Amino acid sequence: MSVQIPPPRMLVPESAPFTPEQRAWLNGFFAAVVTADGAPMPLTAAEGAALMPEAAAPALADNDSAPWHDPSLPLDERLAMAAGRPLAPRLMAAMAQQDCGQCGYSCADYANALFLKKEERLTLCAPGGKETARMLRQLAAEIGEAPAAVPVAGDAKPVAGPAGEPGRSRDNPAEAAFLSRRRLNGEGSAKTTWHVEFDLAASGLDYAPGDSFGVFPKNPPALADQVIAMLGARPEGLVRGRPLRDVLIEDVGLGAPPDALFQLFSYVSGGDLRRKARALANGEDPDGDAATLDVLAALHKFPGVRPGAEAFVEALEPLQPRLYSISSSLAANPGRVSLTVDTVRYRIGPRERLGVASTFLGERLGLGETLRVYVQKAHGFRLPADPATPVIMIGPGTGVAPFRAFLQERRAVGEPGRNWLFFGHQRRDHDFFYEDEFAAMRDSGLLTRLSLAWSRDGREKFYVQDRMREVGAELWRWIAEGAHLYVCGDARRMARDVERALVDIVAEAGARSAEEAAAFVAGLKKASRYQADVY
Repeated sequence: MSVQIPPPRMLVPESAPFTPEQRAWLNGFFAAVVTADGAPMPLTAAEGAALMPEAAAPALADNDSAPWHDPSLPLDERLAMAAGRPLAPRLMAAMAQQDCGQCGYSCADYANALFLKKEERLTLCAPGGKETARMLRQLAAEIGEAPAAVPVAGDAKPVAGPAGEPGRSRDNPAEAAFLSRRRLNGEGSAKTTWHVEFDLAASGLDYAPGDSFGVFPKNPPALADQVIAMLGARPEGLVRGRPLRDVLIEDVGLGAPPDALFQLFSYVSGGDLRRKARALANGEDPDGDAATLDVLAALHKFPGVRPGAEAFVEALEPLQPRLYSISSSLAANPGRVSLTVDTVRYRIGPRERLGVASTFLGERLGLGETLRVYVQKAHGFRLPADPATPVIMIGPGTGVAPFRAFLQERRAVGEPGRNWLFFGHQRRDHDFFYEDEFAAMRDSGLLTRLSLAWSRDGREKFYVQDRMREVGAELWRWIAEGAHLYVCGDARRMARDVERALVDIVAEAGARSAEEAAAFVAGLKKASRYQADVY
């Protein structure tokens, strides 16, 4: 029996201002998204954008089609790439492009949430810092003027767990107890890196390899005390219903001063100080030192400008949580989670500056103390679904953290796939993190290959990308046999250098032109065979 196919429904009238080709396309599109009973079929943003031509597509950002979605590109280059695009993609171009989840979204979803007015906070992109926040404020002025996007199912959803479940998002953290810390460097190292562990038993949290752990740190009490002294305020004076000292330690950021603080300074000063404060609030750098200022340095820069404690606190940004790649497997460590944390210390002038979270975890947090935490699910950074798939992991320094978790997981659940780890740091004798563990994994056969690179042990610096080039033929064989590649670490230089080395290896060992090799690597990314966790 033959089946009669009904003619396409003409949903766009002949009088509509479209060419015949546009009208035919739109009729096909609307027919595809309307079910037989006339009910609309929900589409994701990516599906809608794929079905609709550029002129008719929802003006939403999409990670997969953004040429600026590269964390190594500076902001001005990303914005130039997005010039002339609809507002939501331009908002996305202002983000840091790391998809770290620290804002609670992916980069594209954060942009879409702002554009659709589902999110009002413009300062959530911590990696983008003040530069991103300023650009978002400029672009946000256009939100009310921009043509409305077509809302589709799945748009702008925060990367979070079930509503109300503690510990599944930054907006609803749980509590975990701090168990232990041990230094991973030898005494002769120029670095201080800690392995820290938390007890998750009371929180009920779980996680998977590739996830990140969010912690809410506290500012150094000594720094809060110096700020209070500069303000001439009383530590016990109430602000927001709590002692000022507690608020400065626990609630607000004391790092890079926000523009709002300089605006406040301009209101309570005059003359040259007022002009200087207004310039800084507008993103100018009248004295060439704006990049070196923190809140305390800003107070020193404006002597005699002392706003009231309440106004001062309201001009500061909330103290943001910090995310760290998880360096353990829950299958191997039930009820526990571990992190690999580099302590940040540096000097500007006579003052030592401290990384807030790194020194909090490495020095100030007492054993047994609890802190607010959450698990940030990975955005496309997962072990292969097939346990027999080989994996190549490239993680210098603290970038090795998720790969320790990968290896622990594959051992704990018995995954048979081959494993190749590239690790590097400054000096072998002082900076070989988890050396005994990795040696045992290699001896047992779990770690098929371990390739090392030490940047300060020889006359010339030697990095993981240099080691990759040395073993390029074997690396290509693994890739040709279906291996998945992972890279974790510095977004600005290391990740770009690793990708450049990979393209060169594909070109040489795979007998391809440079253009074909670049397209091949892009295809690996598209197929989720090349994944990055960068910061």
